[in-house]
Amino acid sequence: MVAGAMFHGRYWLLTTFLLGTTGFVAVSHAQGVNGTNETTKVRHAASSGSPASSSGTVARGAHSVQATSAPEILQVSSGRAGGGGMMRQERASHSIQTVTRQFMDMRSPAGTALDMVKNLPSLNVSTQDTSGMTGGSIESRSLNDGDMALLIDGAVVTSGTEYLQEDIDTENMDRIEVTPGTSAIDQPVTSAALGVMNVMTHTPSHKFGGLTDFSYGTNDMSRQFIRLESGDIGKTGLRSFFSFSHTHADNWIGAGASDKKHIDFGVQKDIGTDSYIKFFLSWNQERYGIYNYPTADQFYAKKHGTGTWGASSDPGSPNFWGNHQEGPWNEVFMTLPVHLRLTNRLHFDLVPYFAYGRGWSSSVSGEAGSGLTYANGSAVSPSQLSVNYYDQRTPTTGATIKLTYDISRHNQMTFGYWYGYTQSRQWGPNSAVNQNGFSNDPDNLSTAYFQNGQRDYSSNQQTGDQIHALFIQDTAKYLQNRLVVSAGFKFAMMNYWFDNYLTHQTMGSNSVVPLPRFSTSYTFNRHHQIYVNAQGDFRAPDPSNLSANTSLPRNQYTIKEELGYRYNNRYIIFDLSLFNYAITNRLLSVYNANNSYSTVNAGNQTARGFDIMLSTHPFHHFSPYVSFEYLNAHQDSNVQYGTSYLPTKGKEAIMAPHVMANFGLTYDNRHFFANATVHYTGPQSVTLVGDERIPGYVTDTISLGYRFSPFLVAKSPTFRLNFTNLTGSMVRTGTTGVADNYHAVTLLNGQHIAGSSGAQFYVEPRFSMTGTISTSF
Repeated sequence: MVAGAMFHGRYWLLTTFLLGTTGFVAVSHAQGVNGTNETTKVRHAASSGSPASSSGTVARGAHSVQATSAPEILQVSSGRAGGGGMMRQERASHSIQTVTRQFMDMRSPAGTALDMVKNLPSLNVSTQDTSGMTGGSIESRSLNDGDMALLIDGAVVTSGTEYLQEDIDTENMDRIEVTPGTSAIDQPVTSAALGVMNVMTHTPSHKFGGLTDFSYGTNDMSRQFIRLESGDIGKTGLRSFFSFSHTHADNWIGAGASDKKHIDFGVQKDIGTDSYIKFFLSWNQERYGIYNYPTADQFYAKKHGTGTWGASSDPGSPNFWGNHQEGPWNEVFMTLPVHLRLTNRLHFDLVPYFAYGRGWSSSVSGEAGSGLTYANGSAVSPSQLSVNYYDQRTPTTGATIKLTYDISRHNQMTFGYWYGYTQSRQWGPNSAVNQNGFSNDPDNLSTAYFQNGQRDYSSNQQTGDQIHALFIQDTAKYLQNRLVVSAGFKFAMMNYWFDNYLTHQTMGSNSVVPLPRFSTSYTFNRHHQIYVNAQGDFRAPDPSNLSANTSLPRNQYTIKEELGYRYNNRYIIFDLSLFNYAITNRLLSVYNANNSYSTVNAGNQTARGFDIMLSTHPFHHFSPYVSFEYLNAHQDSNVQYGTSYLPTKGKEAIMAPHVMANFGLTYDNRHFFANATVHYTGPQSVTLVGDERIPGYVTDTISLGYRFSPFLVAKSPTFRLNFTNLTGSMVRTGTTGVADNYHAVTLLNGQHIAGSSGAQFYVEPRFSMTGTISTSF
């Protein structure tokens, strides 16, 4: 049955791509005949009349927005940016927190999307390095990034914030929108209790030219980037860009180095007045050292100068960096958003996507076991160090089709279908460590281990999921478009499976889930707006994280409500959002080591609080920004532990600091610019029983730069310096997964369980400085 579903899903997706391509060719021909590329005003409904459209930025009752080319839905914006690009004026019926290109242009281009959103009020971001080579994690409103959907131009990217940086370079991000606790009905997501992070890609320029930059910094980091723009290609309506970057850096702690090559390619086809086709492709290849995550004891030993958790430079050590590596890992991502205005009232949208990752990681798994041989039949010495490879192939495909019909001037109907398919094949072949201490290629059979004539594996599994979802939404506008009411329903059918070929264990589940949603907003005048938003959310366990599970975790359900108020005038932008979450069967990740996770249920949970954002428009070249979140999250039930329960009811939820605060200040007089940010996260619990906590901490950044006058072909020569962790403080910023307890604890049945090493942590990288020279041409 699974095989049949996979076949039909692939056949349907292939048909979708062919239809989309056929439309591209047909419309291209028509455009070539007419030779037009008109400038028009975008209707405020764009192609998605819902206030919870793909970008969530459509302005209801606001002024029309000028578009110089085929308008992309995700680029329709109603407002201006404040705080130096750290906040934007919004009009949607739900919370949106946006970082614009203005802010990103002041930061180091080596930074990732996670680095850019660190100062949003609802996010606590942990990153592993300052060179953009590896990802990190997000905590928000007592949830983690397993509950966040990651999109590029509205299309699903490789799961996990660990890998988002592999799908797009920072220079090619137009803006990053985070909708905490909210997902648009037409977005290809179900598991978005934490919300959605949507990265909008660079739109190719109408003029020939490009951008180049070079960076050098701490940890011997060097990075080169160049982007070439084709400009308008004759009268075809086509324009494109191509970019390449290369990054190399040493690990900030311990021995080892990382290397990354990346390509982005984009094409846009403008069709008539307000239709377009946009193609984006990225390829990434990198090899990087796997960072170790310290326990509390290891962290304090390093902090006090008596130990370290970093990789060793000794080839004879089991902790040698050369046998703890990720890669080479190759990642490909493609999406082809299509928006066609079929009639004055009917719009068609198609968003197909494809992502594929292939590579391996290695880690020493101790001495070789008994009874092992090499391929030639010779016995393996029991004292021989053994390397476990984690070889993985992960294809993700899918598409969303949507029709939007304007029933009248005041009423719009949207309906559509989403299909998604993900499969992950993972191997764990064992081999000998190379004589120089480095791990070998897992396909090198001369160093591979065999047992009874068969390749020796520590793991061998296949996982996957398949989703069919139908959605419908109606949006009505009243009182001269000041009152907007939207109601929708997404009906998702999901099948996921896990097959362990070593133990012959098979797990899987079929789920049918109704996901209702309702929102309304009222705009009193151009200064004041209130909104209410409510949604249901569903999350199934990630099949790729079930390798250590003996039973199937239950699905997680979340009911979310928001109440918000916005104010803006010529001086300030203000946003207040109150939220409430009711979570059933919360899913949590357990970190097993060597980038391996499993999934557990952690009972029921309630979280409520509020976010505040305030920024100003430039005043004498200064633009301040402040944000604040208060969170009260607690566990509503005791968590099962064996045949009994952990005493967790009423405890503070893990990874749920009561307070987070941010401050930013930007100065920009067109030539000299500077930006400073400070982030504070309060103390938080990191074990279910609440017996281990990490203290509150502060992180900071400074950016300084100067834009020179144009010189010859250099249109915008710029030099900037970026500093992070100015005081060089060593602080823990988050945890890699849940721990039950740190000290000994008594279960509800009176049974005692021993203490453990506790959680493992992300640590803020040490002080870094990066210098960058750049120019457009």
